[in-house]
Amino acid sequence: MGPYEQLIHLLNFMAPAWCLGLLCALAARGMARLGLPRSVWRLRTQVGVHGVLGMAVMLGGLALWGVDGKMATWGALVLVAASAQWTMCQAWRR
Repeated sequence: MGPYEQLIHLLNFMAPAWCLGLLCALAARGMARLGLPRSVWRLRTQVGVHGVLGMAVMLGGLALWGVDGKMATWGALVLVAASAQWTMCQAWRR
């Protein structure tokens, strides 16, 4: 595998964590219009936190099972993203 293929493989490994982070942050902003708690963090910061936590989950799943893309890893990714967004919106106060 050449360097170009390695780069594409790495970007495809990172994409779910960062895309889910962006979607969570945007969905939280949309839900704020419905009266749900709004995050006091900036959008860029929220996406960064989600991306870093998501990458940690993806790397943990890769280290634990030796392959990427296991359903348990995807489930953990969703749980971590939802928990992080809940924390950033300070939803326990409402």
